[in-house]
Amino acid sequence: MLKQVDYVRQANPDGICYVIYDHMITPGQMEIYYRAIQESPNVLFSKGKVARIVEEPSGSMIADVDDTLLGDSIQLAVDLVVLPTGMVPNSLDSSILQLEYRQGKELPIDSRGFADSNYICFPYETRRTGMYAAGCVREAMDVTAAREDATGAALKAIQSLKQAAQGGAVHPRTSDLSLPTTLLQGCTQCGRCSEECPFGAIEVDERRYPQLNPSRCRRCGICMGACPVRVISFENYNVDQLSSMIRAIKFPEDDTIPRILAFVCENDAQPAFDLAGTNGLQYDASLRIIPLRCLGSLNIVLVTDALARGIDGVMLMGCKTGDDYQCHFIHGSELAMKRMANIQETLTRQMLEPERVVAIEVEITDYQKIPGLVDEFAQSLRAMGPNPYRGF
Repeated sequence: MLKQVDYVRQANPDGICYVIYDHMITPGQMEIYYRAIQESPNVLFSKGKVARIVEEPSGSMIADVDDTLLGDSIQLAVDLVVLPTGMVPNSLDSSILQLEYRQGKELPIDSRGFADSNYICFPYETRRTGMYAAGCVREAMDVTAAREDATGAALKAIQSLKQAAQGGAVHPRTSDLSLPTTLLQGCTQCGRCSEECPFGAIEVDERRYPQLNPSRCRRCGICMGACPVRVISFENYNVDQLSSMIRAIKFPEDDTIPRILAFVCENDAQPAFDLAGTNGLQYDASLRIIPLRCLGSLNIVLVTDALARGIDGVMLMGCKTGDDYQCHFIHGSELAMKRMANIQETLTRQMLEPERVVAIEVEITDYQKIPGLVDEFAQSLRAMGPNPYRGF
């Protein structure tokens, strides 16, 4: 659109250009070009939608523009109308790939219609391990940016082949060789592990038992958090191990000091605590921390176990969710937030205040907020009083 304005201005320097736009995206260096056009004389920008164009007997045209920033409709008398074509994704609905995944035959898409990937931390990754999105499959971009994007995706593919040859995870736990195993004797065949795995690493066999595809697994542990009967585990990461960590925690015997436990993801929340410490920030000393591979790997039994052992409050701290999420495992943190409803129900059944468990989204750059978050929660626990299960 900006290029068309430039052409018109060169052909008719004295003409007036009205630019009516719905969305304006000028990534990278294109922002400089956008500002140059915006500052050109006789170029007027306005957000709105062209509802209709009517030709006058004189040969000129009237453009009706709705939904403007002013809230009113306006009419523009113009001699030339240029309709630039906007770029929109096809949502990958043409059944090109035909993948053998229970979650679908094509790449999962995000709310914008592009291939669903962790575009903040790992921009080329998709939810299909070994498949990388580049160019306009990933987001709207021009030819130059698409060429650079393709180079980046090719380099990621090379890294993927190298890691797979070594038996490690593709991303982000590249040195981890562990894989989840399922105790089939206790499996209820509910299928939640295959449904919630962000990468489709677990399928189901003809008997509806979990069946792992090792080449797809990224060792996040979300399947472990999803399993209601806790039969999925890793050799070096499992519910029993985390329960042992809870039992090993030591607190002062002083009843006036709240006992606080925080489950934090190792990718954002834990580094945020580390940065808070290295920057000399102080927070309530009653907090104890247990790191998790991903907050989505937290099984709710660990929360109830902690409260049943007399811990006064539990903080669940994971990556941000939403359109600008940055969870290293795509939707792990989001899944944990959805499980909060089950946790609140369990607390009510145990006759405990729901406020004793809080879920907080934390970015690695939020380290300055850590003291305030911890201290505020500690004060609320002091107001509620000790956990009635303390001492049992």
